[in-house]
Amino acid sequence: MPFQVTGRDERTKARLGRLSTVHGTVETPVFMDVGTQGTVKALEPRDLVENGAQVVLGNTYHLMLRPGAEVIASAGGLHRFMRWDGPILTDSGGFQVFSLAKMRRLTEEGCRFSSHLDGHEFFLGPKESMEMQRVLGSDIAMVFDECLPYPCDRARAEKSVEQTLRWAKASKDSPHAEGQLVFGIVQGGVYGDLRRHCAEELVRIGFDGYAIGGVSVGEPEEEMYRAVDASVPFLPEDAPRYVMGLGVMHQMAECVARGVDMFDCVIPTRVARHGTAITRRGNVAIKAAKWRLDQGPVEEGCGCYCCRNFTRSYVRHLLSADEILGLRLLTIHNVFALNRFMRDMRAAIADGTFYDWKEQVRKETKENE
Repeated sequence: MPFQVTGRDERTKARLGRLSTVHGTVETPVFMDVGTQGTVKALEPRDLVENGAQVVLGNTYHLMLRPGAEVIASAGGLHRFMRWDGPILTDSGGFQVFSLAKMRRLTEEGCRFSSHLDGHEFFLGPKESMEMQRVLGSDIAMVFDECLPYPCDRARAEKSVEQTLRWAKASKDSPHAEGQLVFGIVQGGVYGDLRRHCAEELVRIGFDGYAIGGVSVGEPEEEMYRAVDASVPFLPEDAPRYVMGLGVMHQMAECVARGVDMFDCVIPTRVARHGTAITRRGNVAIKAAKWRLDQGPVEEGCGCYCCRNFTRSYVRHLLSADEILGLRLLTIHNVFALNRFMRDMRAAIADGTFYDWKEQVRKETKENE
């Protein structure tokens, strides 16, 4: 099996794990940095290594449109194209079924999109998605699915789950790259019985790992936890569990306590582009005027390159002057901060202090809301 549980927390369902891939072993729980178009915005591969990144994500939809399968195939796959030697997970394009709802039309076979780049029409279904992921050569390929919006009525959710299961089976039966792992995705919206049904049917098909999709799409936090609680008990103990699109510190800690192993989100790079730093005590708007003369680091006690070498005052100046270095420094900090957070979480599980550690994270979050 590619996944081994190496440790457990006695007071929660949190666990340590080791996921083996063609391009290396991943220690879980893990946060995966998003490189939608073959790059984590503003960072080089060596930056990712220096800041603790273990896995990078690519996106089938975006890479299919630009630069296209031919270009990536000529480079020998996505790893060689982007010069990243570690594991890569590729999203199937299923999230774009949700995020680009105004530019697509669903069919039984897949989804007909109007390109967000130039408007030309193209088709993406499970077979097309898996073929592109085969060309990309990712270590982990996600099945093509339909990510439901919030709110969503039950009738639509029922129909969507059955379609997602059909697409999951077609994805599993499609050719894969050598050594490529394939993960199924649990859908079902806010309906616990649909999520259980979806999870059980995916397990019958059989995948290397299982994601919980359709969360962090605008629903209240408690609804997200309910979706996780409705899915995890019906997923195998010997397979990794992955909550898609989640990168908020206290929410990841709560999900790990529920038995989740993997996360991804664009938050570190996206908020950096808006001048915001992620810290254990909440997000900090570095562009705020109060930091104009502040000679302290972006986050006290942080060991990232940005915080070791530059001040809030300087980073604020760069952002105010629209200098690219400001965005790069904040991105370095944010990527470091989330990977450090996961490293600290793994250490807390290992030494038996995870429950108290999680509660401290929750307390700090409430204090800074």
